[in-house]
Amino acid sequence: MDYARWIWLILYGTLVVSTMVTVLMDNRQPAKTLAWLLVLTFLPIVGLLLYVFFGHNHRKKQRIYHRRLPGTLTLTPIRAEQLPAHHSELAQQFANQGKSMPYPTGNIEIYTSGYAFFPALMEAFSKARHSIVLSTYIIDDDPLGRLIADTLADQAARGIDVRLLYDDVGCWKVRNKFFKSMSRRGIHVEAFMPVHFPALTGKINYRNHRKLCVIDGETAFVGGMNIAKRYVKTWRDTHMRVSGPIAKAIEAVIAAPQDEDVLKHIDTTLPRPLPQGALTQFVTSSPLSPWQDIMQGYVRILLEAKHYVYMESPYFMPTEPIIVAMRSAVLAGIDVRLMVPRHSDAILVEWASTSYLAQAIEAGVQVYFYQDGFNHSKLLVSDDTLCTCGSTNIDFRSFENNFEANLFFYDSETAMRMKQVFLDDMQHCTLANEHVSRHPGRPFGRRLWESITRLLSPLL
Repeated sequence: MDYARWIWLILYGTLVVSTMVTVLMDNRQPAKTLAWLLVLTFLPIVGLLLYVFFGHNHRKKQRIYHRRLPGTLTLTPIRAEQLPAHHSELAQQFANQGKSMPYPTGNIEIYTSGYAFFPALMEAFSKARHSIVLSTYIIDDDPLGRLIADTLADQAARGIDVRLLYDDVGCWKVRNKFFKSMSRRGIHVEAFMPVHFPALTGKINYRNHRKLCVIDGETAFVGGMNIAKRYVKTWRDTHMRVSGPIAKAIEAVIAAPQDEDVLKHIDTTLPRPLPQGALTQFVTSSPLSPWQDIMQGYVRILLEAKHYVYMESPYFMPTEPIIVAMRSAVLAGIDVRLMVPRHSDAILVEWASTSYLAQAIEAGVQVYFYQDGFNHSKLLVSDDTLCTCGSTNIDFRSFENNFEANLFFYDSETAMRMKQVFLDDMQHCTLANEHVSRHPGRPFGRRLWESITRLLSPLL
């Protein structure tokens, strides 16, 4: 018995030490490195399991997910269009980081409810001539999900090439027979990075959070809405419909969400000087990219704003660069406003985000609580000339771990429309400053618990 115990201790010690060496060699931020070393030291077995599931640095790996949807399109090289001079640096940044090229802005529709979005989506399905490619984090087996499945199956029966990519973790509660039924009816169904024991490991932490759809390579939908009836009944969200050449770029990303090489053949040198133009960039981020593309874009927008930056996010657990950029913008006299739901759909997230909201308020950010249901919208608008909408939350998971996608618009008309969406939402808000504070007068136990749950922010 003593021999077995010593053998176990030696094996476990060797595994922990080798894991610590791996953590050190990743060269992360010192605080993160130290945190993982402490977890591995003081949480026997549990700490090792936490690292296996959540600690791997996949940005150094060439692939997380190896499979593509067969038969989808590859992107045709397109030279960059010209951008307004006051946004050229941001556009060049996206082009250099993720090969995200600008395209002429086509027709745009903005949907702020499931009542408007889902009928428009199904109408677009019905007009498809040859292909429908859909990528979603969640498609529920509920009345709306079944209606979408039936519509797609009807189109597949007409000979339309219909493809669905769903996230395996996002759809954990959905029974397999729902997807098998779609497959039997002619829909090409693929699960993004299936997570099954014993192959669970760190894959559970890196999910495809994008909500994208492209019809015939000509019309695309991008935004925050999953396919679930709650988006029709109680949730407020924002989705957009765009048309034109940019739809091809979006389709290529759906085809290969794991393949960061898909856009590398595009010339990313933007011409100078850059005259005025109404243009759009489709920007993605993923744990495979060496840079946190969308997060760094948000930082640049905050630091370059001249008048205001308005943001909506269902979750607010920002990385340090975002907090610093928000504080810097406020100190420069910029009107920075943040809108979040009064109550989250996950209590741990609500507790963890409170300390960040207090930090933003102390920095001078005007924080608003949305009261009319749960606001799942992810948008940003700045200076009446720039706006973005997509799947990216202002939190660690979206910026660092998930596969995300946003549209960035460089034109006043679209920015003003998005600004009006924000102002309309403000009619259902109360100022959060009175409710969120780190003032000593608040109950000590509450403040302590919020600080403890804040430690879980990268995992929530």
